[in-house]
Amino acid sequence: MAPAAGRPSLTVLAALDSARTQMYHLKAIAIAGMGFFTGAYDLFCISTVSRLLGRLYFEGEKYEPQDRPSRQPMAVDDMVVGVALVGTLMGQLAFGYLGDRLGRKRIYGVTLVLMAVCALGSGMSFGSSRRAVVGTLCFFRFWLGVGVGGEHPLSATIMCEYANRKARGAFMAAVFAMQGVGIIFACLVSMVVSGVFLRCNPAPAWREDRQRSAQLPAADYVWRVVLMFAAFPALATLYWRMKLPETARYTALVAGDGKQAAMDMQAVLDVPMDGEQEKVSRYRAANEYPLLSREFARRHGRHLVGTATTWFLLQITFYSQNLTQKDVFEAIRLTSNPANMNALEEVFQLSRAMFLVALLVTFPGYWVAVAIIDKLGRRLIQLVGFLMMSVFLLAMGLMPRNHNNVLFALLYALTLFFASLGPNCSTFVLAAELFPARLRSTCHAISAAAGTAGAITTAYEIQNLNIRGYMVTIKKGLVMLAITNFLGFFLTFLIPETMGQSLEEISGEDDNASIRADSVVDMSVDEKSPV
Repeated sequence: MAPAAGRPSLTVLAALDSARTQMYHLKAIAIAGMGFFTGAYDLFCISTVSRLLGRLYFEGEKYEPQDRPSRQPMAVDDMVVGVALVGTLMGQLAFGYLGDRLGRKRIYGVTLVLMAVCALGSGMSFGSSRRAVVGTLCFFRFWLGVGVGGEHPLSATIMCEYANRKARGAFMAAVFAMQGVGIIFACLVSMVVSGVFLRCNPAPAWREDRQRSAQLPAADYVWRVVLMFAAFPALATLYWRMKLPETARYTALVAGDGKQAAMDMQAVLDVPMDGEQEKVSRYRAANEYPLLSREFARRHGRHLVGTATTWFLLQITFYSQNLTQKDVFEAIRLTSNPANMNALEEVFQLSRAMFLVALLVTFPGYWVAVAIIDKLGRRLIQLVGFLMMSVFLLAMGLMPRNHNNVLFALLYALTLFFASLGPNCSTFVLAAELFPARLRSTCHAISAAAGTAGAITTAYEIQNLNIRGYMVTIKKGLVMLAITNFLGFFLTFLIPETMGQSLEEISGEDDNASIRADSVVDMSVDEKSPV
């Protein structure tokens, strides 16, 4: 029998969908957003100090031409930058699964504690030899990445399930936009700390005096302070995060306790609600199919393929550009030749250039997405974003050797802007909205982990092309990135539009419950009919 048209959802869920925007929603955005702020700071601050590590611990062992300061060997640089991404992937999968098994709130504070402890540990990496420092740094950054990874499925799921239907996209995009704020602060803190230490510890450029240009021990304090700073916003948010109630959708649809869900939401929304335990039981029983089942594959298999592949392709571009933009800056002369600077000058110039790009390009892109995602829809901004990124990347890759640096910088900025406005935001939102409550955190985690896998497997190849900062090799990488974004454009058509619908309508949970209710009615009628 077809589902009954217009059958009402659970009262508590209908109240959440129709609730006006209020302080409760804004508090949830701030609490979840601080996790993304901290995670973005942790992942991107390493780019501002990775060259400094090369000067401090690898000077004299040449892995670069003799006319410039030493950098970390390519394998070490990949490890220091990438070990956090490996941890992120594992954290996404682990915490995503636990979010569906144990509840969103129960493990939500663990991610913040892990990030805070490991941020402090990263800055206090033990020993003075490069083996000891790099080894302990990689250890703490791996577990830091695990905490960062847990933020993705948990914050996405919690904000998605708290939000009302009308502004759900904007609420989720606002949480994700805190990533842009985190990137800005990573650059700002690096710039301020290096600037203060530089003023107190003047030194000649590397070309003039290689030993004094390292500015020891001041330079060694700089990278440690920059990495440890992220612990403080994480700890400051922990108390408020632990006070958040469990989401009504988890309590009702997964745990099966309609009365508790109604009590939790009535306390924060100030709306009278009915627990509707009988209807809750019907919803739960009608949507119990597991992830590895034909029912899931039939209903959501295409959606999961779409969210995972598009996120994978997007992160190839986004992470490679953010993690290696320091090499692009040198190639287009936004920063000076490293040989003409001392160690802290290089950190300051890199941080300043990254700060300007984040403030003027990445940050506006995130907040434009917040403004338009519930007006234009998720799929449209993702399609536009992928298409424009492809066009700009291809244009940069095909520019002649004696290109205009201003034009190249403009195209580079527009690529980052449309990445932030489009797929970088929409992939986060869609991967939470499309799936049923029982599997929402797990499916978001799988999609996010696919994106992180893209960063791990391909961003390093782009980084290796960029490692010397030579424009000819950078352009090869840009053409490769253009192709990946064209693929992302076409794979977006696997994903339906979700704007304006309740989560239960999108996932089909309402339809399943309606079919089950009608079946129960039919059986009851048959039992009362005469033989």
